[in-house]
Amino acid sequence: MTRRSTLLVSGEFYHLFNRSINREPILKWEKNCQRALATFDLYRFSNSPVRLSYFLSLGFEKRVELMSKLEKGDKKHLEIIAFCLMPNHYHLLLKQISQNGIRNFLSLFQNSYTKYFNTRHNRRGPIFQGEFKAVRVETEEQLVHLSRYIHLNPHSSYVVKSIKDLENYPWSSLPDYLGKQKQSFVEKEVILNLFRDKKEYRKFVFDQASYQRDLEKIKHLTWD
Repeated sequence: MTRRSTLLVSGEFYHLFNRSINREPILKWEKNCQRALATFDLYRFSNSPVRLSYFLSLGFEKRVELMSKLEKGDKKHLEIIAFCLMPNHYHLLLKQISQNGIRNFLSLFQNSYTKYFNTRHNRRGPIFQGEFKAVRVETEEQLVHLSRYIHLNPHSSYVVKSIKDLENYPWSSLPDYLGKQKQSFVEKEVILNLFRDKKEYRKFVFDQASYQRDLEKIKHLTWD
């Protein structure tokens, strides 16, 4: 078995991504995306006492109580800095906290979501292209530019028609960054603290939109 070329080290930031087999739409429908986000939320903790399926069967108050205990315990695999769900792939910007945290988290996510997707769509077998891809973020400049790349993905790939629609794309952390909606698990301050305010970050992201959309036209030449 081949070894991963990128070593996953605690305290470091990484860009994680993976695509569906045959580029099938696995993260396209609202219920599917909601399930993926719920998986992110629960499995970022290393000490979750229950599986996601059981957690979601609990009443609202019980779920809030459990998440509050996990937050106070602060035993995390990682921190989720930014994310974007696309119809046939995902992007994550993560900071590893515990040893093997990223590997454990993404194993739980891909396995849990695959079981859910297969049950919901009456199919069998894997839905992701094997193990996830990982790239270490080496500088602060790379960190902020990567957050912009991830947040522009729906516009670059024409999943949303206009740049204005991007602000309200619900399956990305961008609306949280801009104060449009809140995802409790997103550690957006890591990026936003590098800007004067949310408006400056918005300008930073949107000023690159047309250029990144042009680059998307040759993406097939650069992403295996």
